[in-house]
Amino acid sequence: MEEKWMKEALKEAEKAYKKEEIPVGAVIVKDGKIIARAHNLKELKQTAIAHAEILAIQKANKKLQNWRLIDCDMYITLEPCMMCMGAIISSRIKNIYIGTLDPKKDEEESKKSLKEYESKYGIHLEIGILQEKCEYILKEFFKNLRKNGGENK
Repeated sequence: MEEKWMKEALKEAEKAYKKEEIPVGAVIVKDGKIIARAHNLKELKQTAIAHAEILAIQKANKKLQNWRLIDCDMYITLEPCMMCMGAIISSRIKNIYIGTLDPKKDEEESKKSLKEYESKYGIHLEIGILQEKCEYILKEFFKNLRKNGGENK
């Protein structure tokens, strides 16, 4: 089942890629249905907080008319940053499924940090769902960005 929802998050990452945004996608699932989906829009919106996770949380809050996203699961193509992890914790999402770890970070440090979130906040994390596909879209994006002399995003 996790792969089904991660495929949906990857569709969001593809939308970001086409908009020349860092290709990260997120979906939030409740009771076996997607209640929110989003992708990075930092460049388009020109705001540092337009990460896929933040935008998905906002949409889910609106849909449920509640800031608490209890009994919701989040599927993210890339390991969340500290800001996004804070929003996930604050929104009470307990199950987080991550496609791939952040390639800019040390793998062991990432895993250690994520384990701390699990134990400290009671979050259930799974890493590596459709990992190759999640890594591939990021690698392609940055390869093309460098090739085309793009900004350091």
